[in-house]
Amino acid sequence: MKHQYCPFCTLEACQVVAETELTISLRDNFPVSKGHTLIIPRRHVHSLFALTEAEQLAMLQALTVARTELAELYAPAGYNIGINDGTAAGQTIMHLHVHLIPRYQGDCADPRGGIRLLFPEKAAYWQK
Repeated sequence: MKHQYCPFCTLEACQVVAETELTISLRDNFPVSKGHTLIIPRRHVHSLFALTEAEQLAMLQALTVARTELAELYAPAGYNIGINDGTAAGQTIMHLHVHLIPRYQGDCADPRGGIRLLFPEKAAYWQK
């Protein structure tokens, strides 16, 4: 079921870079790197844990397709893949979306810790 106030339920066709029966992929409106892509389920669902098995598989397949496209377009050196699941985790749009963030050599001084940098004081586990 689509929700009229959800930005992912009211996408314009020009925003879509890829789609399947169960998923839509688009570039992030506020990218943190060139090629930053969002993979979303067509069904309005807030959490990864609310997906059906078929939707879970479709999301992983769409993630792989998006990664292949980004590799061809921009040749990033790596990727961060993230989901903010729930308001305590920073989710601001209550329609599940997976961030595929291409990473490039030299895009930050020290990328070690990756996703752990949400809590900088806990990120450098290799120094403990």
